Formats: sequence, structure tokens, C-alpha cells
Amino acid sequence: MKFKIQYIAFSLVFLATQFAFSQKKDENIGTEVVNVVKPYTPTISDAFKVKETPSLNDEETNKKEGIKYSIFSFPVASTFAPAKGKAAGVDKEAQEELFNSYATIGLGNYINALGELYVTKNIGDTDYFGGMFKHFSSQGGIKDLVIDDKFSTTSFDLTYGSKKQAYSWTADLGYELKSNFWYGLPSDFANLYTEDEKSKVISTINEANSFSNISAGGNINFNNSMFNDVSVKFNHFSDKFKSSESRFLAKPTFEFDAAGTTIKTKLMVDYLGGSFKKDYTNLTSINYGYTNLGIHPSIAMNRNDWSFNLGAAAFYSIDIENKKNKFFVYPQINASIALVENIMIFYAGAEGTLQQNSYRDFVSENQFVSPTLIVAPTDKQFDVFGGLKGKVSNNLSYNVRGSVMSEKNKALFISNYYDNTIVEQQNYQYGNSFDVIYDDMKTISFFGELKADFTKNFSIGVNGTFNNYSMKNEKEAWNLPSIKLGTNLDVNITPKWYAGANMFFVGDRKDEIDKINNPLVHNIVTLKSYFDANAHLGFKHNNRLTAFLKLNNIANQGYQKWMNYPVQSFQFMLGASYKFNL
Repeated sequence: MKFKIQYIAFSLVFLATQFAFSQKKDENIGTEVVNVVKPYTPTISDAFKVKETPSLNDEETNKKEGIKYSIFSFPVASTFAPAKGKAAGVDKEAQEELFNSYATIGLGNYINALGELYVTKNIGDTDYFGGMFKHFSSQGGIKDLVIDDKFSTTSFDLTYGSKKQAYSWTADLGYELKSNFWYGLPSDFANLYTEDEKSKVISTINEANSFSNISAGGNINFNNSMFNDVSVKFNHFSDKFKSSESRFLAKPTFEFDAAGTTIKTKLMVDYLGGSFKKDYTNLTSINYGYTNLGIHPSIAMNRNDWSFNLGAAAFYSIDIENKKNKFFVYPQINASIALVENIMIFYAGAEGTLQQNSYRDFVSENQFVSPTLIVAPTDKQFDVFGGLKGKVSNNLSYNVRGSVMSEKNKALFISNYYDNTIVEQQNYQYGNSFDVIYDDMKTISFFGELKADFTKNFSIGVNGTFNNYSMKNEKEAWNLPSIKLGTNLDVNITPKWYAGANMFFVGDRKDEIDKINNPLVHNIVTLKSYFDANAHLGFKHNNRLTAFLKLNNIANQGYQKWMNYPVQSFQFMLGASYKFNL
């Protein structure tokens, strides 16, 4: 009991002491007047919610405690040796071996023979030499002909070139020999002679004509120079009837870039001179000569979706024989814009030029012309065109184009008349040769093309051209078709076997025939349209040796490309090619 009283007394003394220390020494705390306007009545809007994650402003709260790491390392002996990494295997095709030379030989019906040889040889690190030989001949055999129809073409070419760091150049020398017969006699030819006379005339006609051409030329290109390149070419062309023609052509080019624009200037010197011993009536000789001087400046600009080429061509033509000179100016404008990238590109332009015709060019197109031609240039005033091209898909591309072209002095082939009153008739004066005449012509043309590359082993293409001709003086556009259609197919059947085919259709053409012994009476003759199909099949025995089979005129049509000149019917040829290195 005594313990409890002492404990209570001690507690009261402690509380009294604490109360005394908690009071300030100045016991006067002053007075405060509080005016109560209205009693406080709390509302719902005065309430607030305590945040689950309170916002703390205490800097000490955000302070992170630093952590120190220490590692007690000691070496450990190990005999582990990791295996070296190895790349995963990738299947790839073996690179095809390339060769610098090849030889080809082939033989077919009509005793058609083909031979080709092409060789190249490197000389040092920069120079090289090349040589080429080509031969194709046929012993003929077209049915119902009274004149031999065999022909041959043989050519040689030699090239020497050099590729330096600053420039490169080549020099060429060539020779070509061609021969053929004028076997296309008119159907009523035999009605004018007795059997003995006809045999005598046919023996005269049965002599081959021959053409030869000697060529020399060169080209030099500069890699980093405003003087871009220059090319020169010389040809001397002649035939069995002492016709002769020489042509020299030089084309230097200057080019430089300025502010993303390419400025180019092409110059041209084109000389042509030739002669025929006789005209078609054997009364006089024919001489011709032209020198055309040309300049073609242009500015080319390319941007992301469009390109533009603005230029013009000017020619000064000197008629050496007739002492007449003319000046010509032509547009050279091309532009394109991508309407839909890679899918649809619109292009348009206007072009023109002075075309230098030659006896050699006429023979290349129609080897049955007579050596009695008038040779003159063609004034191609303009060719205004526009079209669309692009890709329908990654494998299918297209091109459609329309154009309007105007040509003055357009060269056309037309059959020669037959007049048996001509003295000392030559074997081309029996209505079995062709002349060249000139007229002004306008052509409206439409062209369309589709190409499909479904895989690297299969591709196909089709195309068509439709023309409408308007002549100034002539009744027809002689020997020019209104329709041309074509298609081609290439297939790699296996790594060893490959095949291909091409087919084409040529529409009707018009020619004019004179009544025998009456040149004033003319008849228009329609040459029927024709279809031709060709195919080839090849087998690669190895990288060097390949065998092939060629089939021509599979439809076996003896159609006439030129009036009274049927072609060989179905033809086949077996051959082989061999590649090698010198």
C-alpha cells in the first residue's frame, strides 16, 4: 500500500514538472476577436479524395542510395577450346565458263550451207585483235523456175582495238561478196518466143550478178573530255556491171554536263558518189554525188519522274552533179513522264532527218534491183509520235505508240517493164528486176507490243504495226504492207535443251506491171499476204559444244516477197557450234 502511494505521488510530481516546462515564460498570450458571419455548413463539393500514390515534395524521398560493387576474381585453369564458326552452306549455280572465240557450221536442204568463225586475242593488258568470217549459200531448187535461183554471201572482218585509261579506240577492215540471179521472169514471158529463142534468152539470163564491198573505219572514245568520240567509215561498193559507189561518213560528238543538264553536239560529214554504166534503156550513163554537212545540238534533262531532250538538226546538202544546194532544219525533241512509276510512262516527240540513200542500201533491202537507179536523199520532214509504255506486272511489259510521218522524195521499189525492142538486152531487162522511184508520202502508223518474261527459262513477245499511206503522185505506196504482225518464243527446257520460235505475218502489197511491149499500159498487181513460221532446237553437250536444228518456213508456203520471186518452201538445217579460247 505504501508502494502505491509513493508511485502516485511520483507521477503527479512528474506531470506537474512537464506542464511547467511546456509553458512560455510570458503567460500573456493576448486576445483574439472572432466574428462568426454564419455557421459553416459543409457540402459534397468540399470533400476531396486522398490519392493512393501521394505526391511527395521531400527531396530526401527521391534520393537514391549509392551501391558499391566489388568482385573478388582469381584465375581458373581451363582446357576448353571453342570450335571455330562455320558459315551455313548456300546452294548457288556454277558460274558459266566464258570463251572468246567460236565456230559454227550447218547444212540443210536446198544444199543450204552455213559457216561462221569468230576469234579474239588479247595482246598485252590493253590491246586486242578480232577476226570474223561468215558464209551462207544455197544451191537453189525452187519449183517451176527456168532460171537458176542459187545465191551466196561471204564476208570477212578484222578489228584491232585498245582500251587505255583516258581513251579507247578501234580500227576495222572488211570485205563482202554477194551473188544472185534475176530468176523472177513474168508469167507471159514465154509467149513472145519460140522454144529455140526462149532457150537462147534463158541461157543469157542465167548468169549470176555479183556485188562486192570494201570497208574501212575506226572509232575513238575519250573518257573524261568534252570531246566525247569520233567515228569514221568508208565503203566502196561495186557490181558485175561496172557500177561503182563510194561513201565516206564522219561523226564527231561533243558533250559536257552543266548544273545537272547534259549538253551534246553531234557533227556529221556524209559524202556519197557513184555511177552506173547504163540507164535502163542503154542510152546513157548515170552519175550522182551528194555531200551532206550536218549539226545536231541538244540539251538533255533528267529528273525523278520525267526526262526531256530538246534539240534540232540542220543539214546543208550539196548536189555535186546538178550543182544544186539545199538547207534543211529538223526537230529533235523527246520527252517522257512517269504517270504511275514503272507501270505507266507517257512519252512523245518530234524527229526529222536527211536520209542519205545509196545503191548499197537498196541492194541490202532488195537484191533484185537493176544497176540503173536514180540515187537521191530522202527528206524526212517530221515524225510526230506519242505513246505509253510500262509494266503490267513484274513479268509483263507493254508499249503502244501512234505517229504521223511526212517524207519528201521517199524511195519506193517498183518492178521494171519488159521491152524486147531494147538493143543488147541485159539479163535484168526482161521484167525481172526492180527500179527505185521517188514520191512525197505521209504515213499514219500505230504500233503495239507485249513482252512477258515469266521465268528466266521462258519468255514470249507479240507485236503489230498498222500503216496508212497517202501519196502525192503515185497510185500506191509500192511494195509497202499496211499490216505487220509478229511473235517470238524462247524456252530453256532443261539445262541441256533449249528451243525457240518466231512467226510473222505480212499483209498485202501493191506493185505495178507494164504490158509487154506497151509501157504505156499499166496494171496494178496485188501481192498476197503471207505467213511464215520458224523454229529452232538446241542441245548443249557441254560448255563448248552445242548442236542445233533450224526449221524455216514451216507452213511450206512459196509466197512472193517481191513480185515474181517465190521464196524457198520448207527448210531445215542441222549444225553445231564450238566455243574455244585462243
